[in-house]
Amino acid sequence: MNTVAPKSSNKVLMAVFWLYVLVPLVWGVTNTLKQAFKLFG
Repeated sequence: MNTVAPKSSNKVLMAVFWLYVLVPLVWGVTNTLKQAFKLFG
């Protein structure tokens, strides 16, 4: 059974995947910097 997605939906899937990775990453970095500024500022 061949389950290769078409290229357009593959790009959408990659965009969703990167959002899934980057949103929590940016949230974590932002909170870490806020805490660091509280600690050292």
